[in-house]
Amino acid sequence: MNKKVLVAIAAGLITFSTFGGVNAATRDEIAAIRVQTASDFQYWNADSPTKQKIIEFVEDVTNPYSANYIPPEDRIATFDMDGTFYCETAPLYFQEVMFLHRVLEDKNYTPPKNLLNLAKKIKPKVYNKEKLTPAESKAYLAGLTKAYEGMTPEEYRAYVRNFMETNETGLTNLKRGEAFYLPMIEIISYLTNNGFQVYIDSACSVLTTSELVKDVIPVRFDRILASTFDLTSTNMGKDNPHDHFFDRHKEKIVISGKPLYDNAKTVKIFSILNQIGKKPVLAFGNSMGDSGMLEYTLQDNKYCSEAFYVLCDDTERELGNLTRAEKDKNFALKRGWNTISMRDEFKTIYGDNVRRSQ
Repeated sequence: MNKKVLVAIAAGLITFSTFGGVNAATRDEIAAIRVQTASDFQYWNADSPTKQKIIEFVEDVTNPYSANYIPPEDRIATFDMDGTFYCETAPLYFQEVMFLHRVLEDKNYTPPKNLLNLAKKIKPKVYNKEKLTPAESKAYLAGLTKAYEGMTPEEYRAYVRNFMETNETGLTNLKRGEAFYLPMIEIISYLTNNGFQVYIDSACSVLTTSELVKDVIPVRFDRILASTFDLTSTNMGKDNPHDHFFDRHKEKIVISGKPLYDNAKTVKIFSILNQIGKKPVLAFGNSMGDSGMLEYTLQDNKYCSEAFYVLCDDTERELGNLTRAEKDKNFALKRGWNTISMRDEFKTIYGDNVRRSQ
């Protein structure tokens, strides 16, 4: 049997394992996605306007003879995470659902009474996708860090890894650590392999985000812009951190329990300015929390630039909300953002055996 035949068989087996297995694509299979040219895309429908637009954009701006050529050092692309290339609907963001698990199900943790009462009160609302009151939302945000007070960053990341092994709610055959949108991972791979510097600009915490994407997406830790934990040391006391001498023999760095510094809306622009120092030419998001990043990318850009907005409009393979999707689509089009329909453009989302639970 010649080498070409063996390669073809191997490729077929890889495709079969992704679509024919019991579960979604594994983290190893997601990490193995490689898209270099237009012909390498597998997970988009052939008539997808988004795929075609991105291919045309990349081929144009990477052509040194094109008037729209962008030097490699200025090929910056930013991606939100939750809802843009990772599930945010089962029933809510990974970080928020992990908080409920920590407080209500973790037998190794004894939560403060106020956190326990909060979690009991809001869990039914979260799982029924009911809107929280402003007071509940504020308390929820505070709880995301309070529940891990005193935990080292390494311990927190280990906690994230363990929670990644749990199953998503409302979707079959899908672990939380595998809940990546395969078509969007292809876009990240395609851009990376064509000289783009890809950054994640997320409202999720940097410790959570980095653990979720580690060894799956080709984005380095220093290219993750995200919300940040307030940290302290076990011997800090009332000292100002700027004046405190850290004694490596007597103390360790831990999560303080104070609220996250939230990287959302206009703050995402500040993160780009402070951590990248250059304006993106491509930006991908899915909510008003990403609006700053999308608008900033299009504002007075010296290069060709595009903003893309993912619509969760699939009610069979995802937990789509058609009312919200239509509202978001209308707003996005008015702002000059390209919309991406999960229902109409994604050949698969997580793998063909992941469906909405009945």
